[in-house]
Amino acid sequence: MKKSLKYLVAISFLLVTSGVFVASGCSQQVKTLDPGITGPQLIVNPETVRLGVAKIKDTKLFFSGSGFEPGDSVFVKLLKVPVNGKKVDLSIASADIRKDGTFDATVGLLTKVSDFLRAKIGSNEKMENIIIITRPPMPAGIYTARAISMLSDKTADCTLNVKGPSLFNRLKDWLGVKLGKIVRE
Repeated sequence: MKKSLKYLVAISFLLVTSGVFVASGCSQQVKTLDPGITGPQLIVNPETVRLGVAKIKDTKLFFSGSGFEPGDSVFVKLLKVPVNGKKVDLSIASADIRKDGTFDATVGLLTKVSDFLRAKIGSNEKMENIIIITRPPMPAGIYTARAISMLSDKTADCTLNVKGPSLFNRLKDWLGVKLGKIVRE
């Protein structure tokens, strides 16, 4: 009787845990460019990112824009002027402008790790990539993302909401530390 109760509790725990993992993996609605805007515009997907190590590493963060000159290039900067603290001015992505004046720029893993998490990528004894946490991540808050044309004076802005890690993100990071995928120095 006690043995079957232990199995029932273990199975219930596994079901609840896997349900939480599945629910946390649900994505946000993808934002699209507004075809009614003729000038430069910029959007980011997702509009909110969390600073959990495992979460941001697996988040596909990308910018899309339109209204720029075909054949040009843009770079995307992340800007913030805090009330007290250091000014943020990071180049986080770049892209070539297509013939229709649009672009897509994906933020790479190295940028997410070094600029958002302020960490390093290393390897363990199994030669697997690991994240080495050396200092706190960037401050949470609302940041301005700005696409800046290389050849013209065209720019476009949008906002990116950077939030701290959720309780579930912290749990995943704790598990990552226990598995040797995340190292805290």
